Amino acid sequence: MPKGYKKSPESSPKPDSEGAEPEPEPVQEAPAKKKREVKKLTDKQKLDLKKHMDKVKEGMSATERKSHRMKMMAKMRQGKSIKVAHKEITA
Repeated sequence: MPKGYKKSPESSPKPDSEGAEPEPEPVQEAPAKKKREVKKLTDKQKLDLKKHMDKVKEGMSATERKSHRMKMMAKMRQGKSIKVAHKEITA
């Protein structure tokens, strides 16, 4: 057959079972991700952190202060005290 001509549908091979199409596989949805519960700091913890930051801000740049504050907040959300959190961060 010359190039560019299509084959007739009669010459194409037919499936064994006519009319039976393979069943599509069921689509599995990914389980919904659980959102992490964020524990907020209490007013007392916020006040304690503010006092701590005022005490330790000497000799720290602005970025170091921010980093230290964020680390302290993370530790305090876990229920750790100012002393324990500071000791872990600076160790």
